[in-house]
Amino acid sequence: MEEKIKHLLASVVHPETERNLIESGFVEHVAAASGKVTIVLRFSKTRDPFAVKIKNAVEELLRREFPGDEVLVVVKEGGAAPRPEPKTRTTTGDIAHVVAIASGKGGVGKSTVTANLAIALRNRGFRVGVLDADIYGPSQPRMFGVEGYLPDAVQEQGADRIVPAESMDVRIMSIGFFIKPDDALLWRGAMAVSALKQMIHQTRWGALDFLLVDLPPGTGDIHLSIIGELKIDAAVIVSTPQQVAVADVRRGVEMFRNENVSIPVAGIVENMAWFTPAELPQNRYYLFGKGGARRFAEENGVDFLGEIPLVQSIMEGADEGHPAAGIDPRVETWYRDIADKIVSKVVKG
Repeated sequence: MEEKIKHLLASVVHPETERNLIESGFVEHVAAASGKVTIVLRFSKTRDPFAVKIKNAVEELLRREFPGDEVLVVVKEGGAAPRPEPKTRTTTGDIAHVVAIASGKGGVGKSTVTANLAIALRNRGFRVGVLDADIYGPSQPRMFGVEGYLPDAVQEQGADRIVPAESMDVRIMSIGFFIKPDDALLWRGAMAVSALKQMIHQTRWGALDFLLVDLPPGTGDIHLSIIGELKIDAAVIVSTPQQVAVADVRRGVEMFRNENVSIPVAGIVENMAWFTPAELPQNRYYLFGKGGARRFAEENGVDFLGEIPLVQSIMEGADEGHPAAGIDPRVETWYRDIADKIVSKVVKG
């Protein structure tokens, strides 16, 4: 049980050092017996400004994982400085810009938006990669028609490298290449974080202008772990017009705006904004309400990037492994406008 607790603590990242508690040497003592879990954290700084935040995060994590146990987290300060760890050898050095695609809840088409934005950026002449970090429902293999891909491992400069899939000139690495679809919901905590770190740092990305990261829906430890591993230039939040979806957007915006995260929110995309049947291309049917995400953006000082309707080619493209932005001129136009706004925000000069 103590080893499991240590694995869980490895998913908690110190916002300043950008290393987890185990790597940083901040875990002084772990004990679990008779229905009680005790953790002693010793920070190297006296009055570490993140001590209370981390203590609360550890307590919440352990109470969630061990609901029947009493959890006690003790914080001590001013200990010896942690031993320096060797810097992670990473393959992300030639990635110019990283954009996280997030959503407050599932079912809003976040992965579809990610895939089509990748194609829109590719159509603009950019070199693009997609990291599918949605451990609860990895969709990018299906979106790009590479569901059967089995990544090879190659040796480069004395280190193992994972070869990404390539489709439509986009490099794709997905957690879905390594797990069965039925197993996705069983992943949690340190196991998922460890796999994602390996994917981030060992994939042979090569030189990319943009890496789009398809995050899991909601907010949580996995999001913070990914944020700690990558220098993210901006976040894009996907919503539908429904009030229940828009209400969840607020959590995503607040997570990225948190002073300990400080990732600029490039804006909000309203997906499934209306339905247009193929036989009536001029008609619009607002199945999920109208303009909810736009109103939220305007009221909360977030840029509105654009609307994407429900059209047949987008749905078929997602099912058939060909993002519609690559085959339907109308869809390409909608996504190109959004992609151009994102580029203008993250590319300086």
